[in-house]
Amino acid sequence: MKLYETSSIRNIKQKHEFKFTKSLGQNFLTDKNIIDEIIQGAEISEDDTVVEIGPGIGVITYEAALRAKKVIAVEIDKRLIPILRETLQGTDNVTVINGDILQQNIDSFTEGEKRENIKILGNLPYYITTPIIMKLLEEGVKADSITVMMQKEVADRINAGPGTKAYGAISVAVGYYCSVEKITDVPRNAFIPQPNVDSSVLRLKLRKEKPVQLNNEKLFFDCIRAGFGQRRKTLLNSMQTLQGTSKDLIKEALDAAGIDPARRAETLRLEEFAKIANEVDKRL
Repeated sequence: MKLYETSSIRNIKQKHEFKFTKSLGQNFLTDKNIIDEIIQGAEISEDDTVVEIGPGIGVITYEAALRAKKVIAVEIDKRLIPILRETLQGTDNVTVINGDILQQNIDSFTEGEKRENIKILGNLPYYITTPIIMKLLEEGVKADSITVMMQKEVADRINAGPGTKAYGAISVAVGYYCSVEKITDVPRNAFIPQPNVDSSVLRLKLRKEKPVQLNNEKLFFDCIRAGFGQRRKTLLNSMQTLQGTSKDLIKEALDAAGIDPARRAETLRLEEFAKIANEVDKRL
């Protein structure tokens, strides 16, 4: 059975009396070329353990299992568990877990595995894409990379550079933890049911070393949020929302960091945010 074919999905849906749940972002891929691009983009090898978020009916799971040493698929919808047992018959290297990825400790699934041999995959529900990605990154998940499909608009923001309209807090935050590579765009007609937006696939390669030295990591992220919180304002004005600061303190920190107070957050590189955070930290 070719799981990605529309007829296969419809047969499975009918046999199991399965109804798509929009709130769970259930849209299943029907384009084999895109599936192959995702698997190739993730650079899965026979030594790798793959953790898949949201396997659905197993379209990507099955292809990953053909290449990886082991696949651990975490699916929130308990109705899909018996379907996955059926569609993944013939694979002896797949473990399916019924659970919410936001409540799971992924590292507990991969104990004993080398970081460079752990790959995370996912077709993420649009409404919780950012929380899932930031949970993995902030918790320091032990993995080589995270290859995920998401709404194209979100992918564009994550992959945006300074000075562009899409550039924002998520661009800087993800850039702190990862290097970002775009694998492919996915049109909405590559899914069943068809979503209202197009998608993109990004590969987030986790950094072995952080790109900047920080005195206070929390303050660094607070500075990013403050800067972009009122992105039309200058840094001097927007960053006064930082707790414990004043206009004079912010002006002094910006001057010490060599940053023009009249600039806006969308023009700053990650390294410049780091300089500001370190200078503010010295003055708190």
